[in-house]
This record gives sequence, C-alpha cells and structure tokens, in this order.
Amino acid sequence: MPAMTNAGRPSSYLAEYADQAKKLCALGATDAELADFFQVDVRTIYRWKHEHEEFCQALIVGKDALDERVERSLYQRAVGYSFNSEKIFHYQGTITRAETIEHVPPDAGAAMSWLKNRKGDKWRDKQDHEHTGSVTINVNKP
Repeated sequence: MPAMTNAGRPSSYLAEYADQAKKLCALGATDAELADFFQVDVRTIYRWKHEHEEFCQALIVGKDALDERVERSLYQRAVGYSFNSEKIFHYQGTITRAETIEHVPPDAGAAMSWLKNRKGDKWRDKQDHEHTGSVTINVNKP
C-alpha cells in the first residue's frame, strides 16, 4: 500500500501574510476584506486561521487593537473631552490664526452604552419585578 501524501493544491499562504493581516485588522478589515486583499476566498482565510497559528494570533492582536481604540473613543464621548484646534479669522484683509481649546460635552447615549456594557446588572433596560405576599383561593364546589 503506498504511503499517504498531502495531495491537493499547495497552499498560497506566505509567512509575511500574518503581519499584513494584523495591520489590516487594526484598520478595521473583516475576514471578507482580508480575503479580497489576499485574492483568496473567505474560506481560505478561515483555513489559514486554523492551520497557521501565527496568522490566527495576528488577526486577534490586530482586531483587539481596533476594539481598544473604539472603547477609548466611546469612553471619551461618554465623559466629554477637550481638544486643541485652530480658528482662522479674516478681518480687513488680514488673516489671523488663533489657537483654541474646544470642548465636546458628554454624550448621554454613549454613557448609557458604556454603563449597560460595563455594569449591565445595574443599568440594563429590562427590570426584574419581584412580587411578594400570598394569594388565597377558595374554590366552592356545588
């Protein structure tokens, strides 16, 4: 009986794909967009994640970095923040630039989203209602 061999099409995976995929995921790329970038089917991306640990870890690290950035942005929207900006004025033919600090007030929707996710037991939309006491039912049979 002949020895078993890995028959089939050779993998198009290259080691440098892991680093490229990590960078793309940090920019928000989905698995479908990775497949488009690497010119493969999305099922190939799933297979590479399963067969190449470094590729799988690169996707996790890249997506985690993006998630953390979004978390920071949501937090800043929830509590409000300030940022430096420049205003440009034109008065009687003279252009003047002025450094300013602008403030973005807290956003109630972002605060609720943050609290529902971080303290869901206290801030969830659904309320639990507990009824106490007793009920007596008298049934009279004729």
